[in-house]
Amino acid sequence: MVSYTYRASFARNMAATLDTIKGLGITDMEFSNLFGKTAADIRKLLDERNMTCSSFGVGYPDLQNKLDEVGQNAKTLGARYVRVAWVPHKGPFTLDIAKQTITDFNAFGKKLKDDYGLTFCYHNHGYEFEKHDAGTLMDYIIQNTDPNYVSFEMDILWTFFPGADPAALLMKYPDRFKLMHLKDLRKGIVGNLSGGTPVENDVALGTGQINLPAVLKAAQKSGIKHYYIEDESPSVSVQVPQSIAYLKSLK
Repeated sequence: MVSYTYRASFARNMAATLDTIKGLGITDMEFSNLFGKTAADIRKLLDERNMTCSSFGVGYPDLQNKLDEVGQNAKTLGARYVRVAWVPHKGPFTLDIAKQTITDFNAFGKKLKDDYGLTFCYHNHGYEFEKHDAGTLMDYIIQNTDPNYVSFEMDILWTFFPGADPAALLMKYPDRFKLMHLKDLRKGIVGNLSGGTPVENDVALGTGQINLPAVLKAAQKSGIKHYYIEDESPSVSVQVPQSIAYLKSLK
């Protein structure tokens, strides 16, 4: 489960929110916010519930300016992955931005691996699927980052929304994706390259446009190690149990 799903209740009462999530049968977390607590505070709450934080999400400025603090927090949480989900840019994502991104990612990933034993992952957000040569800038980033230091977290909504096929991308680069955000896009919504859509367009898994059985079959043959439900909508209390029931129904 991605902490962002329960961001409103985590901000009010972290212990109670973790109890709710564990009550749903979920024990593997990705935290992308410390909600005003220390990493040690959160680790204690997780340990008390036999829950784990496998991935720690941070913003780009933290990677640029506070990389040691990021590494230390991730280790304290017990995470094995550090991920970032947005590359700051204005207007369309360009080849020049992609080139700088590759340089940055290789540097962030090398330090996190060498100094902390952590795997750096980039979570795609849709804008990277601008056309480039025979593919996209997402292809360019995957092909030009060092696989020893840079891996990826596939957000399947932000792969589908800009017009790509999540299952095909996993099959094209089976070893590069280590983490996955499971979410679904409301039927009738037409995507674009903006990297944004109203949160109400996140719907329960299996009720939207994405061919989840195909994605999950491809994921099973890939390097994906952790699957996290992410639901950005205001309807998580209804939709998350629906999503869990859908995943359990798949054979």
